[in-house]
Amino acid sequence: MKTEVVRDADRDDRCTVGNLRVNPVFYRFVEDELLPAISFDSAAFWRGFEDLIDDLTPVNRELLQVRDELQRKIDAWHKARDGSRWNHDEYVDFLTGIGYLIKPGESFQITTSGVDPEIATIAGPQLVVPVNNARFALNAANARWGSLYDALYGSDVIAEKDGQRRGSSYNKQRGAAVIRYAISFLDRALPLDTASHGDVVNYALDLAASSVTFRATLKDGRTVTLRDAETFVGYKVMDDGHSFLFLHNNLHIEIQTDREHVIGRDAPGNVCDIVLEAAITTIQDCEDSVSAVDAEDKVRVYRNWLGLMQCSLEAVLEKDGRQMTRRLSADREYTAVDGEVLVLPGRSLLLVRSVGHLMTSDAVLDRNGEEIFESTLDAVVTSACAIANSRQSQMLPNSRSGSIYIVMPKMHGPDEAAFTNTLFARVEELLQLAPNTLKVGVMDEERRTTVNLQECIRAVKERLVFINTGFLDRTGDEIHTSMHAGPMLPKESIKTQPWISAYEDWNVDIGIRCGLSGKAQIGKGMWPKPDLMKQMMDTKQAQLEAGASCAWVPSPTAATLHAMHYHTVNVRQRQDDIASRQLASLEDILTPPLGDPSTLTATAIQDELNNNAQGILGYVVRWIDQGVGCSKVPDISGAGLMEDRATLRISSQHIANWLLHDVTTEEQVLATLKRMAGIVDEQNSSDPGYERMSDDFDASIAFQAACDLVFKACEQSNGYTEPLLHARRRQKKNPLSCALNLSTLP
Repeated sequence: MKTEVVRDADRDDRCTVGNLRVNPVFYRFVEDELLPAISFDSAAFWRGFEDLIDDLTPVNRELLQVRDELQRKIDAWHKARDGSRWNHDEYVDFLTGIGYLIKPGESFQITTSGVDPEIATIAGPQLVVPVNNARFALNAANARWGSLYDALYGSDVIAEKDGQRRGSSYNKQRGAAVIRYAISFLDRALPLDTASHGDVVNYALDLAASSVTFRATLKDGRTVTLRDAETFVGYKVMDDGHSFLFLHNNLHIEIQTDREHVIGRDAPGNVCDIVLEAAITTIQDCEDSVSAVDAEDKVRVYRNWLGLMQCSLEAVLEKDGRQMTRRLSADREYTAVDGEVLVLPGRSLLLVRSVGHLMTSDAVLDRNGEEIFESTLDAVVTSACAIANSRQSQMLPNSRSGSIYIVMPKMHGPDEAAFTNTLFARVEELLQLAPNTLKVGVMDEERRTTVNLQECIRAVKERLVFINTGFLDRTGDEIHTSMHAGPMLPKESIKTQPWISAYEDWNVDIGIRCGLSGKAQIGKGMWPKPDLMKQMMDTKQAQLEAGASCAWVPSPTAATLHAMHYHTVNVRQRQDDIASRQLASLEDILTPPLGDPSTLTATAIQDELNNNAQGILGYVVRWIDQGVGCSKVPDISGAGLMEDRATLRISSQHIANWLLHDVTTEEQVLATLKRMAGIVDEQNSSDPGYERMSDDFDASIAFQAACDLVFKACEQSNGYTEPLLHARRRQKKNPLSCALNLSTLP
């Protein structure tokens, strides 16, 4: 295939490959890094890529048109019934008539094969991180194992009272509290026969039998065993101590002993640490937690994902005054009880989350000179990168079954799921992969997917490995879909309405009925408060009790702590119990969370606006000005929340809904945005790279982006924030080439 460099009319150098015009930065990445890593022919790659784009771009475009047409019909239906009493049956008939709600077909079971146990059979925490941040990406990948002592000592799970405060040096009183907490955990997960782990003076191996057994000597001289001896599965013997390996609820626990260790010498049984198998899976994100608006940004995303797959990614950082290099962890090796070598994965199983079907990328222009759809670009490039995992020299496999796991967000209904299935099949054909090598995760975060979830699953039943729920995006779509139905309740009240609990239960119910138990993950959403780990420990177990086999956490520390919940709840048994319950109420799911604004005081309305506006600005200012797509953003009270783009969707749609229904005014909202901009400026005052918004609102692109999100929210397709954000970020990066006219904005 002929390749040449040409100069476009807009003076942007592009490489012409066949009928494609490729950004040179992206072209060089593919030619110099990606294709050599997988030993793939350049001409075959570009020819197949072009054919795929030619065939699937029109289909993608038509599906987006269907989204918009359905929304127009729903808006018109609500407008025509303005002031009428809500009639659920009439609404369902309408949605069915326009093809929004599809009658489910006969029951079926997914047939996905070649799935790694981390997804199919092991229930555990799941991390989600922006893949363009190498340090975050590596930390998450290495969070498969975590120190329980460190997680407890460094978090608020252990109260800072009675001399237990954290400081610059080790606090023995705090350490003693950590040990007491850890002993309580061991007594629940690995109970000894007629004794507590707190009574142990020595853990040892009994080598007399045909297979090695585990023994504990108590303070009173007695020797006891585990209540369930089969939980002991392996060990290591070191010069200074032992590591004892256990398996409970399909997760490993490692007890490390060392009588000379600063902690171990004072701990029962000389336990110097307890290491938990924690982040079983990690989603390396190309989407909501990433700010990638052009070809250069996309290459940074892809280069890190390729580095993870090649096991070559590194991150240099400073810790305790020393420079260190972070790399992927090696596998962990033990001696099994039968004397054989036992090797366990040292890293989390990695999935990659693609961009949804809406956005386009300037990395490649098609034969018509138009940007190609970003989901197509992601599917091809991330899959090609993943092939490198089987070719890398360090032999640190990601999927031991040879599968490639791609999570697809923001799909609307079965037709879009079927399109994803076709896209993945075409990528497999292009890259010469066996059918269904590419596995798919379906994010249930759009209402048309929720109400048609069974048929969405049917469309990908041979490659499905994951479904999940998420409050923020799902509520954002709920508000936008029902924008003209009436004013919405305040956000905190929306969380308590029947639709949200029905939605959460529906996802689990449909997943179990479609045979996901033992074959695929059923997930629940993120804990957003990385500093409030005690609150997480008090509440997040409910997601497992609701049937989730994985739930999202914001940090390796959170993953280690959350892992304890999986030793309390046997998720597979819980799913078996749930299987016989009545299906969640579709009527509740299809009842919008409408409120009566006359019951709200002026103060309550202003407080809600303050909360929404501050959350939007706090996230947008980093996204636009610094290109940060995921970070710990202070909320209005100063508490740090791990935010991604979904927070913008729900908050902007909520304000727009109240504007539309005269709960507030444009003047009040704009005044609120300006006032909250000042608060956000102060919250970021210690950041030397921060650009203040309140000094000049008209000149602040970040502030104008926030105004766009609010005042143009109703006209955005499905309430998505990406088109406006991308335009403003591109303006920030290239102010002279951007054609945006600030004077047209509110």
